[in-house]
Amino acid sequence: MILGVHHPALAVPDIEAALGFYCGVVGFEIVMSAEIPSGIEPMNQAFGVPDSGCQVRMIRKGGTCIELFQFTSSEAGDEARPVNRQGITHICLASDDFAKDHEHLSQNGVAFHAPAMGAAPGRWAYGRDPFGNVIELLEQASEGPTALRFED
Repeated sequence: MILGVHHPALAVPDIEAALGFYCGVVGFEIVMSAEIPSGIEPMNQAFGVPDSGCQVRMIRKGGTCIELFQFTSSEAGDEARPVNRQGITHICLASDDFAKDHEHLSQNGVAFHAPAMGAAPGRWAYGRDPFGNVIELLEQASEGPTALRFED
């Protein structure tokens, strides 16, 4: 039986910069580090790329993980990739203090597309992390149908 989503994964151009943002700014912590050397054919096949050599970090905050990859032979990403292009469109960060978190992210490299929408306790805003990935900042009423519980 499927239990839920364990983690999204992001390919980033600089793992240390990504850790600086997601751990230093957002508050995740590293729970797993690995290096996959180039030239391991089963890994190339598993990932579906000719060179799967990479640095990997699994980061966690409460019950949520994100996996970060810096590939040895990465392709430059489209930092303006539209969210209507097929594939994962964004990751959402839950907030219990929207104004404070919005300001904190804005001061630390997140470029929000537009002012926040909605009103407390149901506000949200979309922006891009320092690597071009779209993130949503969401404040949601605890009794809403899609509300989740987060613990530190």
